[in-house]
Amino acid sequence: MGGVLFNETTFLYWFLPIVLVLYYEVPVSARNFVLAVASLVFYSWGEFYAVGAMLLSILFNYSLGLAVERDRGQARAACWLAIAVLGNLLFLGFFKYTNFTVANLNILIAHFGGTSIEIPKIPLPIGVSFFTFQAMSYVIDVYRGEAPAQRSLLNLTLYIALFPQLIAGPIVRYLDIALQLNERKESWVQFASGVQRFVLGLGKKMMLANAVALPADQIFALPPGELTTSTAWFGVICYTLHIYLDFSAYSDMAIGLGRMFGFEFLENFDYPYIACSVTAFWRRWHKSLSSWFRDYVYIPLGGNRISRPRTYFNLLTVFFLCGLWHGANWTFVLWGLYHGFFLIMERIVMERGTLRIPRWTQHVYTLLVVMMGWVMFKADTVAGAIGIYRALLGFAVNESNTSPLALFATRHACAGMIFGALACMPLVPWASELMGRWERERPTLLPLLDTLRGVSLLLLLFGCALLVAADTYNPFIYFRF
Repeated sequence: MGGVLFNETTFLYWFLPIVLVLYYEVPVSARNFVLAVASLVFYSWGEFYAVGAMLLSILFNYSLGLAVERDRGQARAACWLAIAVLGNLLFLGFFKYTNFTVANLNILIAHFGGTSIEIPKIPLPIGVSFFTFQAMSYVIDVYRGEAPAQRSLLNLTLYIALFPQLIAGPIVRYLDIALQLNERKESWVQFASGVQRFVLGLGKKMMLANAVALPADQIFALPPGELTTSTAWFGVICYTLHIYLDFSAYSDMAIGLGRMFGFEFLENFDYPYIACSVTAFWRRWHKSLSSWFRDYVYIPLGGNRISRPRTYFNLLTVFFLCGLWHGANWTFVLWGLYHGFFLIMERIVMERGTLRIPRWTQHVYTLLVVMMGWVMFKADTVAGAIGIYRALLGFAVNESNTSPLALFATRHACAGMIFGALACMPLVPWASELMGRWERERPTLLPLLDTLRGVSLLLLLFGCALLVAADTYNPFIYFRF
């Protein structure tokens, strides 16, 4: 697995401090070079071959971006764009879906008594889905005239390889960052804001996400015969919290790191678990991916501007691709189609008139749909997902009670679940707004509030440092993306 993780000692105590010192010590004109080299070193850590694949992608898209801009308005520009999109999809498909395709072909061949295909296992470069989508967005934005082609190969390398968001997102669109690549002004206010956001994300990851990750992983790894209904529900709730806390924590850290180097990334999450429909959930969950599929797939397919059946087809196509993007496994495909089905059902209901049901009922419905969907997302196989579903619905086959709930519902896990659930609510914005109001109404409190804020962050950072040093359970869930 390539890349240094944000919550590892190597990153926290060596890589980040060294890069920050170098970045701010060199002249402004050399800062992009320092950051680009640091990003390539970051990505190559433990997986050097992947850098070659990324550099090939960068050169490919750099050349085609220039060709598209040169021939804009002519038929050749569309040809260059088609080559860019097809080339990026083939690049992603080779690394991510070749083994999956061959494995499924072998099942079909075996059914007819043929000889299976043998190929070497193709290693998956970490974050390949993220940086390939960013590369595609660059060429498409240039073709649409929404951003100029990047003349500097160094700057395009920095855009695609920028280490804060390289291995876990958010997916940064070229048009959102094009000006920042050439003209950004770092400030201590922005830097301090970045440190604060990074520490909050690190705390969310180390203290909350990891606390519920262990029971979730243990329960989903159980054979169906050891599942009870209560254990299955506990595991699903833990994973529901884990995937949000972990993913949003990495986005928080990425946004914070970006600010430390003068970049402003768009928000990737907006408290999705408070949504009251699956449609609203997808407006709040992994927003950079949702908007990418909306702008580059859904709208070009016609969106909702054609007939109703075509709109439903477009929605299902987008979520089929969304599921496949997440991983080369039928469970991901089914997860995508599952969400597409509920989006279509909600659109049909809205078209026939708004249902007058209490808001809390809508919220419960949304949470149940999302949680049931996470079963497919987490399970390694369709059979494994079915085993979890059977237990959730009360058809557990565990009679020996070999894996009771008490084995997983430790005090640490339960505390992580409680505080993790609170972190899924917009309490931080509410607290920030409250403190801002106090600062405006009672300026004399400003020094005290600043001191409390600083002490709280230091204590949080100290707690995270202890957990990192203790080498506690610390999974990385994006290796398949």
